[in-house]
Amino acid sequence: MSAVEFTPAEAARWALRAGLPLESERHAEVAAAANHIHAVVSTLRELDFGETPPATQIVEGQADDASL
Repeated sequence: MSAVEFTPAEAARWALRAGLPLESERHAEVAAAANHIHAVVSTLRELDFGETPPATQIVEGQADDASL
């Protein structure tokens, strides 16, 4: 996890800025969820996919149907 984490007050401020006012008892829960999401996204950004094509790219020789 990164060294910088959302505090409950920051989570409330960002939610209000997005037009989603929070009840005060939800601030800590929302901050914890935001910190978890940030940790997961940070981990995904560290992965090296090299020359892996995007999922929407069709590889020659593969079937055109949706069955796997």
